[in-house]
Amino acid sequence: MNMELEKLYSKGCGEMSADKKQIYIVDDDESVCRALKCLLMTFGFEVNTFLSAEEFFSAVPDSAQGSLIMDIHMKGLSGWDALKRITKSGFKRPVIIISADKNGGLREQAIKFEAVGFLQKPVNDQELIDLINKTYYMKKMKENRNSFSCPNKENDLKSEVK
Repeated sequence: MNMELEKLYSKGCGEMSADKKQIYIVDDDESVCRALKCLLMTFGFEVNTFLSAEEFFSAVPDSAQGSLIMDIHMKGLSGWDALKRITKSGFKRPVIIISADKNGGLREQAIKFEAVGFLQKPVNDQELIDLINKTYYMKKMKENRNSFSCPNKENDLKSEVK
């Protein structure tokens, strides 16, 4: 976990429990789906796996909460095309792209397509867990920032003077 997140956790923001974090895994390699599901369930995540992007889109509504871990190279709808579809839908589901492809520039392309991260297969377990937790933590911070409002002191002072 990076230093900024560690500081926020230590300042009383609280540690996030994993018990309500929904993860969707889309990869046409069933063994990758199984391995990632086992790993993530060990950390308390709710996990659903799909062997194609089409299967994911037909089963999971755009409004469903959760993060998506998705391979780039799949039969049918590719990870890139699926990511474009998610972006066009207007729903900001966090997406982590994974790939065994050693082609340089994939990380930059993933960020360009608004993925929150890119990991090379075989995925480092701790890096994946840290990225998922960071994603959920940043989303929680954004929600809290949007729902938090400070009282307008100037208006409060005016009402006290009256």
